[in-house]
Amino acid sequence: MYPDMRYEQVVYQDPFLAIRIWQIDTAFDSGGDVQTRIEQDWQSQRFSLWHYHKEVEFLHILHGGMTAFCKQDRFVLGEGDVAVFGSSEPHTTIQTTDGQLSYIVFQIDLRKYWDESTLKSMQHFSEVIRPLSSLNYVYAEHPDVRERTGALIRDIYREMNEKRSGYELAVSSRIKEMLLLLLRHDTNKHLNYLDNGLFERLQPAVDYIESHLGEKLSVSELSARLNMSYTHFIKLFKKAVGMSFSDFVLYKRIKKAEQLLLTGNASIAEVAESVGMTNLGHFYDVFRRLNGCSPKQFKDRLREPYPVTAGNGS
Repeated sequence: MYPDMRYEQVVYQDPFLAIRIWQIDTAFDSGGDVQTRIEQDWQSQRFSLWHYHKEVEFLHILHGGMTAFCKQDRFVLGEGDVAVFGSSEPHTTIQTTDGQLSYIVFQIDLRKYWDESTLKSMQHFSEVIRPLSSLNYVYAEHPDVRERTGALIRDIYREMNEKRSGYELAVSSRIKEMLLLLLRHDTNKHLNYLDNGLFERLQPAVDYIESHLGEKLSVSELSARLNMSYTHFIKLFKKAVGMSFSDFVLYKRIKKAEQLLLTGNASIAEVAESVGMTNLGHFYDVFRRLNGCSPKQFKDRLREPYPVTAGNGS
């Protein structure tokens, strides 16, 4: 996607939650020359040392200061501050204060949280109009939102390290609260807002997909069911759901496969066929693309403890 940048493959601490969260502690001089060079590169639109990943990323500063850069903006962050970067949005950071810098990096694949109960709200975060970094003004203008989001990130970090009974529920609820805070305070309407009537018009198609994942699904059939032309249907579907029809079907099939792999005893081939993907090679390719691992690795990871180690800078 960005040949002059580094793509980061994120390894999740929990495949169901699809998150990685860790704390970084550094202690060194901020390096004025490096900061100047990054500033100049950013102003000249040169991004050779930047990175990106499909996960949305939140940064929360515990102590010290840094400057975070995305292609369209930069954010000077101090103790207590929070910043967000969108899926596949190039970014980089640099320490801007001497001495100790401590911060939490929280990466999450929001697609894992798109289900029937949240789809109407989650489509606001589809980034079809602009990246999520455009929402950083919310944290700058609303100290209460910034403070609460920081507390939620710290809670998620603690839950993922302690892994007490029910930590998955605790983490999921805090993620949803973080998103709700952004949605409720986006006074500039930077998220993807659509007429609710549009989504409701496409709801029968979404419901049909959910209940027929094991069968062949086509735009022609769904558009006919809704009395729409083929072209009109695919345009409205992308606007209403935030994904193309084909991407959404594949996403839902893989999500269903994940559930079957972790809760049943069926073979990988049987799981693939049960979600309408009879070509096993294609199933493996799509599964790897969405999860960064094979179906077997995905299943095994849930049984393995995740090592807590110091990470590199975001």
